[in-house]
Amino acid sequence: MTSAVPPGTRAELKRVTFLIGQLGLGGAERQLSLLALELHRRGIDVHVLLLARGGPHEAALRAAGVEVHHLGFIRWRSGPLAPLRNIRAFFRMVRLLRRIDPEVLHAYLLESYLVGVPAARLARVPVVIAARRGLSSTKPHTLSFALGTAATRLAHHVVANAAAVAEDVRVVERIPAHKIGVIYNGLPGSAFDRVRPERVDTRLPVVLCVARLAREKGLPYLIEAGVILARRGRPCTIVLAGDGPEREKLEARTRELGVDVRFLGTRTDVWPLLAGADVVVLPSLTEGMSNAIMEAMAAGRPVVATDVGGAAELLDSRGVLVPAGDPAALSEGIARVLDDQEFASGLGNRARAWARKNLGLDVMADEHLALYRRLLRDRCAG
Repeated sequence: MTSAVPPGTRAELKRVTFLIGQLGLGGAERQLSLLALELHRRGIDVHVLLLARGGPHEAALRAAGVEVHHLGFIRWRSGPLAPLRNIRAFFRMVRLLRRIDPEVLHAYLLESYLVGVPAARLARVPVVIAARRGLSSTKPHTLSFALGTAATRLAHHVVANAAAVAEDVRVVERIPAHKIGVIYNGLPGSAFDRVRPERVDTRLPVVLCVARLAREKGLPYLIEAGVILARRGRPCTIVLAGDGPEREKLEARTRELGVDVRFLGTRTDVWPLLAGADVVVLPSLTEGMSNAIMEAMAAGRPVVATDVGGAAELLDSRGVLVPAGDPAALSEGIARVLDDQEFASGLGNRARAWARKNLGLDVMADEHLALYRRLLRDRCAG
């Protein structure tokens, strides 16, 4: 691929295109949607390209006037015609990018890097950015990992959502440091609104965890921490807001251990739950920049989290950090918050103030726009 600046490249930023697989309820999908809406509100012509399907965020984007395009990619194992259909979808994307003619393509998540970066280079998009959301060191070094790294290297810049993620990209994938920047996730202004708490039917302290019920979230360790707390005379009600492939196993483990755990399933509005929680816990084994922690901080709740990914950046002196995979340490962190209301209140207040200053959607949008314009100027000057 040539790195030459496309003829007639414009120095003025007018049009930005985002690329992602789908618009489900994941953190990356939410962050892309928030950024797209905010840039559109500021007068940027925004287009969102979807590799496979839509999702809950699509309606809000369309209602605001953001154009959403379905590219028609399918899973490679969908049948003998899948490779041909995906090749057609790839060149459909190249043609679409040439027609839209954006100054920037910003691709989110691995599948988007794999096809979006080379397509954007073929379409001669001036600035191509890969958004890195998690730790590459936690993924198996398979062919897809190698291809994803190659695609990332073809991009002009990598935006990591935490310093820990940026360092991982530099060390593990050997991306030059000058090609990597850090922009934290953003929260809408409504995240800081005070709301009426949603009360859980229990007389015990409420320990809330908002997470997908997946192995990497470390939820069995939270359940075991609940057992330890009960044995120490500090029983709690654990509330899990989320769903996922581990739900049945977690429910079985809960029955086996006799812990009070409430499975609420997927919740699109977590703010009343946060407002009613005594402590918010995230026991992840691996994490990039946790939206769940950010939301708890904005709500002013004390947070206990495992020291993985960007958690330390968020919770430095503003939360309790414990080692991953250690239910005893997790139980001690929870007990410390529950047993000292002054300490818990101080954590919540400091977290909320820091989040308001550093994690607002306006801050995230400002930093992305500054990056896009700088990269575009550099490309034009080069």
